[in-house]
Parts: sequence; structure tokens; C-alpha cells
Amino acid sequence: MTHRITSIATAVCLLAGSTAFTPAFAHLPPPPPVAVAPEADTVASGRVQQWLLNPNGEADGLLLADGTQVAFPPHLSAAVMQTLRPGDTVQVRGWRAPQVPVMRMQSLSANGRSVIDEPPVPGMFPPRRAHDPAALSAMTADGRIERLLYNDLGDVHGALLADRTIVRFPPHIGAMYGAQLQPGAQLYARGWGTRGAQGTALEATSMGSTASTAREVFEGPHRGPGRGPVAPRPPVPAF
Repeated sequence: MTHRITSIATAVCLLAGSTAFTPAFAHLPPPPPVAVAPEADTVASGRVQQWLLNPNGEADGLLLADGTQVAFPPHLSAAVMQTLRPGDTVQVRGWRAPQVPVMRMQSLSANGRSVIDEPPVPGMFPPRRAHDPAALSAMTADGRIERLLYNDLGDVHGALLADRTIVRFPPHIGAMYGAQLQPGAQLYARGWGTRGAQGTALEATSMGSTASTAREVFEGPHRGPGRGPVAPRPPVPAF
């Protein structure tokens, strides 16, 4: 009996010391990251360098001369554009997450006028904006990345090229292509967007360092009758 018990104990010890033995808790997922509270009531001021446009041609942000990006909802585009223009000095109040170069606007003032992003009345929603897919044009962009564009959580969701063209893409695409999306790198993009007096912006459907290396990252709009919503295709993270 003693010999049998000793053999079992020896086997258990050998099993525990082998590389094949993995405790059950080793397969548990890592704990979620701790959320960092944004810095409320932050103030920024400076000269407006350019509008940050979405592919529909709406301003949903500003770029200040010091590199600060200011974000606001696109339904305020008309009000903000009527209040100021590139070259004007603006003062912005809002909040920003630590280490993120984007301020979420709560109010801005310029030229003696102000725009406030007021929360909706309970039961009310921001005005709906009708977007006609036919208004989007097939476009390409090609140039050096001057700076990356971020959302207010710090996710890369676009790039500003040296010719001031804005290339937008979903944040998960920005994360997958992070090694290639760097200031100074070449970027070629095909997609759908608008070009006007306020600037050029497109949503990338294909990206690469050159036209020959561009890979599809997202489907463009299907404008035929009876087509359903467009589903993204898995990207190929290689430039």
C-alpha cells in the first residue's frame, strides 16, 4: 500500500513539473483595462488651421494650429461653420481623455458668437441628417501622412495627408494598420467621399502605401435599388 501511494505521489509531482501541465486558471482572460476618467472642463484656444470633415462633407471637428483636434457632433456642422472659419481664433471648452490629442467640445466661442452642444431634452433626439449615397463620389487619395486623426477615446480613425485631404476609416482598421499608419509614411486610398470648397474627405475602401499594394478594407456603398446594408469584409493588414 505504501509503495502504491508513493508511486501516485511521484506521478503527480512529475505531471506538475512537466510542460504539458497547465493550471485551469491559466486559460482565463486577462482583466479588462481600468478606464481613465476624462479631464472635464478643459479649455483650449488657438487659431483654426482647417476643418476636419467626414466623408459626407460635414465638419465634425477642427484642427488648431498647435495640433489640437476638437471634435463635435456632425449635426452642429452648419452652426459651427457659420460662427467661424479657418484662420479665426477660437476658444473651446469641453473634456478630453488623458494623453489623447482630442478635445470633445461642449462649447466654443469665436467672433463674438458661441455654439453650445446642449444635451437633448428627454425623449428628444438630435436632428436626423438625410444622406444620399448618390451624393458620394468614387475618389482616390495619394500622399504623405501629415498627422493621424483620433476620436475622443484616442482611437485612430483617419489620416490627414500633406495636401489636406482627409482619409477616414473605422477605428478597428486603424488599429490593424497601426504599424503602417505613421506620420511621414505614404498612403494611397480608394473610397467614397466628397470634394468641396471646405475640403476633401473620403471613407477608405482600400488602402496601401501605393496603388499596386492597396488592399480592400471595407466595401463602398451599393446604390442599386433594393440593396441591403453593406457589411465590412475582413481586412488584410499588409501595405
